[in-house]
Amino acid sequence: MNHPDPSSTSWAPDDLNRVGAADELRLASRRRDGSLRDPVTIWVVPGGADVYVRSVNGHASASFRGTRERPEGRAWAGGVEDDVGSDDADHALDDQIDGAYRTKYRRYAASIIDRINSPQARATTMRLVPRPETRMNKEQEL
Repeated sequence: MNHPDPSSTSWAPDDLNRVGAADELRLASRRRDGSLRDPVTIWVVPGGADVYVRSVNGHASASFRGTRERPEGRAWAGGVEDDVGSDDADHALDDQIDGAYRTKYRRYAASIIDRINSPQARATTMRLVPRPETRMNKEQEL
């Protein structure tokens, strides 16, 4: 899997705040031919200068398998639309990310929170990062 270079990818502060605060994120991974798959709606949590998502259905989820095939796509959340790359989150952050899910989505039943924090879901934790070439193109348009 190709991993985005973390030194060249970062969220604009306003975008990071808006995406991190959004209740849901829509994520469409790219097919091999470059077209976008149908977007899936997932929960998103901020963590430092990054945002994280998980597949509640684990590795068996078709949408998760699409991100493994080609770790790039498009994300929509909080009024932000951006091309993104994804990479596996550092599992040393799992407890912190669990806490972010518990805090952000505390209005939901504990059984729902337990599913997003299950070992099956934790194993799919991905960091989403804006694609550098897309960011440069947007800045050139301004």
